[in-house]
Amino acid sequence: MDDVLVTGLGALSPLGAGVDAFWRGMHAADTGPTRVPDPLAHMDHPLMYLVPEADLPDGPPERDGLPLGRGSQFALAAVREAVADAGLVAPPGPDMGPDTGPDAGPGAGPGAGPGALGGGVDPRRVAVALSTGMGDTDLHEGWWTGEAPASGRWAPAFPLASVVGGWLGAQGVNTCVSNACAASGYALSVGADLIRSGEADVVIAGGAEAYSRVALACFNRLGAIDPERCRPFAVERRGTVFGEGAAVLVLESATHARARGARTVYGRLAGAGWSCDAYHATAPEPSGEQIERAMREALREAGTGAEVGTVSGTGSGGLGFVIPHGTGTELNDVVESRVLGALTPRTPLYSVKALIGHTGGAAGAFAALAASLVLHHKTLPPNVPVGERDPECGVPLPSGSAPMTGAYGLVNAYAFGGNNISLVFGEAAA
Repeated sequence: MDDVLVTGLGALSPLGAGVDAFWRGMHAADTGPTRVPDPLAHMDHPLMYLVPEADLPDGPPERDGLPLGRGSQFALAAVREAVADAGLVAPPGPDMGPDTGPDAGPGAGPGAGPGALGGGVDPRRVAVALSTGMGDTDLHEGWWTGEAPASGRWAPAFPLASVVGGWLGAQGVNTCVSNACAASGYALSVGADLIRSGEADVVIAGGAEAYSRVALACFNRLGAIDPERCRPFAVERRGTVFGEGAAVLVLESATHARARGARTVYGRLAGAGWSCDAYHATAPEPSGEQIERAMREALREAGTGAEVGTVSGTGSGGLGFVIPHGTGTELNDVVESRVLGALTPRTPLYSVKALIGHTGGAAGAFAALAASLVLHHKTLPPNVPVGERDPECGVPLPSGSAPMTGAYGLVNAYAFGGNNISLVFGEAAA
């Protein structure tokens, strides 16, 4: 079976625009939420990790006459960087104006829209699998409060994948996954399946999430927002804090990547495991049986070994790190900690949510982005300090950076409805 490689990365996050900004932010380990600039955010804790104002995309405001919201704009920004990084879209030449090439908006000039794929890539073999929890809900929230887009036209809430596919000219499978906070993990797994089944050579996979007044208000009503920051595994944690942005990975078959001479391989998506708690609409199943099942399946498929206590290792073939789901909610963190303590003892954790908050439908993609960067740079950055640790969460959260000693990283993403997914990323073959 052909390896599924990661050949391009793109990001827009509370750390700024671009993958380099994300990696620098991981090492700085110094972030915090801010109050949302929304005069209608009448709630107890209107806090969020927001994309900096200076890094917000300048549109595009619409696609094919339909308005685009913040989620779609975030997704396009990350996709543009990822496909350019992978060498799938040629950068603009000296004779190309500012409205062409990979940085152009949909429908702008000869470098955008159908035919934007370069390097001899067959657009029929390029698929898009993106995810979101709230999509372009900001447009609909605006309509409810009398702030309709300039065009006044209605637009769907979940156009992300179709917008990206249209801009890129990708003619393969196009799907938007939306099973809450596990969505982008599922999108990445779907992408790997499309490649392994022979349905696609390249898949643009990831997720995007943007501020939604409704979503933040609902979690406030649930009492699930921490009044200070996102503090996974901390004894004083009181809930989660949302973040926004987009993370995109270009997945590609090893055969296709070699044939076109892909310039960078960040790693490979080596294993995936799905499960469902079938227990409760919002609460995790207390024993952790199904999240353990998903982890074991992903580790088994990756070939790391999945017997209790054997997958952690300091050797070159072992599991080097875990990027947990860990949201800062009480039961979620305890259950995941117990399973990790039994299955991957002593393996260090890196908490992306402590850095940029809980990015909902994009959380799995941001975790996958972080895992790919750790594998590529062979360094595990320091965790953001979360305060005193909960004694029931006996997992290692290193406070300093360290060289990565294992060849694999485990990524977890869980969601309402009991949706669970674990992914294993491995070093690229020499």
